[in-house]
Amino acid sequence: MTRTIIDISLLQTVPPSNINRDDTGSPKTAIFGGVRRARVSSQAWKRATRLDFAGRLNRDELGERTKRVVEVVTERVLAAEADVDPEAARTVVESIFKAAGIKVTAPKKPENAPAESGYLLFLSNQQSQHLAEVAVAALRSDEPDAVIKAAAPKKILASTHSVDIALFGRMIAEDTSLNVDAAVQVAHAISVHAVNTEFDYFTAVDDVKSSAEGEDNSGAAMIGTVEFNSSTLYRYATVDVDRLLDNLGDVEATRRAVTAFVESFVRSMPTGKQNTFANRTLPEGVVISVRDSQGINLVGAFERPIEQDRVAGSSAALRDYSIEVDANYGTAPVISWVVQTGAATEPLRELGTKSSLDEAIVALGDVVAERIAGV
Repeated sequence: MTRTIIDISLLQTVPPSNINRDDTGSPKTAIFGGVRRARVSSQAWKRATRLDFAGRLNRDELGERTKRVVEVVTERVLAAEADVDPEAARTVVESIFKAAGIKVTAPKKPENAPAESGYLLFLSNQQSQHLAEVAVAALRSDEPDAVIKAAAPKKILASTHSVDIALFGRMIAEDTSLNVDAAVQVAHAISVHAVNTEFDYFTAVDDVKSSAEGEDNSGAAMIGTVEFNSSTLYRYATVDVDRLLDNLGDVEATRRAVTAFVESFVRSMPTGKQNTFANRTLPEGVVISVRDSQGINLVGAFERPIEQDRVAGSSAALRDYSIEVDANYGTAPVISWVVQTGAATEPLRELGTKSSLDEAIVALGDVVAERIAGV
């Protein structure tokens, strides 16, 4: 069977910022090529991508990840049946989750709060709606347990997956049959060069005290420091389109998922210290490739740190490394598109057809649909 793999490689310059912090508040870093690099974790950029979906996909194509699943489904029940007793609705919803093999228990605080799952549970909005419909039917019946059993809640959780669940996967430790294998892998973004963390010393002045007459208003009411760095990042993600089709079961849904992911991954930005640094940028260079072999992370292009002219140097390094890898391993893409800004990224044009992002995404969707239509 012919495989369809989508690779996205990006070069993106970020000004002074603290996009993704560790447990001490410092910007995350990693050692690569023997030097310290700026790093943004894959989890941070996956969440930013998933949040960006809200502006590109319909709500019924998305899901929610929460412990408060009983509350989420109960709210749907009460919206459909306004005269239902909330406590009765909650009890039935709890029974439905237990019938599906999901353990829910009441939290210690606050009192009388709805039961919660013991871990974050990723449910599609369609799954939540179907469970609510089962609850409504059970509440209307003289034999609610029989209604719940006949509805097979576990089967509901195993079908109608949302785009974000199909892309990023779902793990349920209590019942692995409900797991969904992710169709997307996202690398930790790292800088193409060495970085040093810097410190911003700041003060805050008491507005009222500073304007009061007769008071000692010298000095600051608060002082502190914020750590930051600036970098040109290499970002990479890959989509296994065949796995995605397995998860969604529909060609058009798979096409929409691929194009939404690529656009959101390119345009999104984690929000760490965003108000402090206003560091939101867009990539200087984007290479989108369709492969029929495997995903290839091209980070090896930057094992030797780029010392000067970082955008130009990293563009040339990425081009040279990509061409050499494909020549040596026979992994040349089926087709590629390049979105590039400025003269510094000119070397990337050798890796594909120059396009705007919108043009590349439309063309990518067409290629994906054509390749999987006969699967």
